[in-house]
Amino acid sequence: MFPADSGRVTTSPTASTAAADPTRSPWSRMRVWAIAHAVDDFYQGLVPAMVPFFVLERGYSYLGASGLALAASLGSALPQLAVGVLADRHRLPWLAPLGVSIAGGGAGLAGLAPTYPLVLVLLLCSGLGVAMFHPPAGRDARLRAGDSASAMSYFAAGGSVGFFIAPALATPALAALGLGATALFIPPAVLMAYVLVRHDRRTRRAPSTTKTSPGVNRTGLFVVLVLVEVTRSTVSIGVNTFVALYWIYHLGASAALGGAALTLELAGGVLGTLAGGRIADRIGMVRTIQLGNVLLAPALIGMLACKDAYAALPLVLIVGVVTNIPFAVLVKLGQDYLPSRPGTAAGVTLGLAVSAGGLFMPLLGLVADHHGPRGAFVVLAAVPLFAIAMSTALRKPATTPT
Repeated sequence: MFPADSGRVTTSPTASTAAADPTRSPWSRMRVWAIAHAVDDFYQGLVPAMVPFFVLERGYSYLGASGLALAASLGSALPQLAVGVLADRHRLPWLAPLGVSIAGGGAGLAGLAPTYPLVLVLLLCSGLGVAMFHPPAGRDARLRAGDSASAMSYFAAGGSVGFFIAPALATPALAALGLGATALFIPPAVLMAYVLVRHDRRTRRAPSTTKTSPGVNRTGLFVVLVLVEVTRSTVSIGVNTFVALYWIYHLGASAALGGAALTLELAGGVLGTLAGGRIADRIGMVRTIQLGNVLLAPALIGMLACKDAYAALPLVLIVGVVTNIPFAVLVKLGQDYLPSRPGTAAGVTLGLAVSAGGLFMPLLGLVADHHGPRGAFVVLAAVPLFAIAMSTALRKPATTPT
């Protein structure tokens, strides 16, 4: 599954200049990559924000709407491993900026596309842009973070912020202007690409402060971690895809309130990601992952037990928090399991495993077509049991890169 370990770490001439500076705060080290991650993942968050409007405005079925999530997930999932291997062998400073641009262009143009097949193709291209961004960005962000899970949580939370902002901005715009309003969100991608290019030039001129040191690759544990993350991503993407429709069609809420529920769930994701990094610095990464898995099913069941659209809003916030507690920890632990392949590990944990959950969305779409969005959530509430079982096999990394 992964390239053979050569026993050494291939570093670029600028690898050490990107390494963590212990004299700087975690935020000052991570802010550029955290913001870039937010912009990149904004376009992933734009997909679930658009789904209800494709159903309401164009009459797509639940299965068709799930296909949109599948297209974006395939585009971002399938190339991740190859891009990660490439990022480990070559620095390719243009890869992350180009990825952000393609992610924004594909998602932004999808709302203008007149036919369902063209929408699928554009979302597939948007996902490909996401795949181009995550491995090199995760590699360089990990060097900046050093051994701090809290610092890495800023980078991971950037992606959650992007998901959070997407429905908050897109829902009112789409409700007022229709699906064509997605074109308004293309310029931020172009601007962020320019910022990353400038940042790379400044980084290459910065003096070296620390060096990287290889550890022992533990591929077996990494595979288990990936399976845990795929299981969790199935729940995360499923909630993102169906939460607004659950509010609209099961709880009888308006489209605006459905969008608010999605926004709250994603806001909880930001809080959960930041909290997870701090929890991991105190109790350890493996225990933090196990804690998040144990809490996930009760959080979903609690939300489903509430029949009032307004009273359930705090509960969906809790679902978002619990869903994302292990997110940054999974990324960091994955890179500690493959210390000589940081780009590959980042590509898999940030992209492939996170997006792979979208492969199961058509199955959930079939369930929703027959039993409504609530039926899909009942299935999602049972999925964390698999993550709980698999996470018992995780162990602390043998060594930690310095």
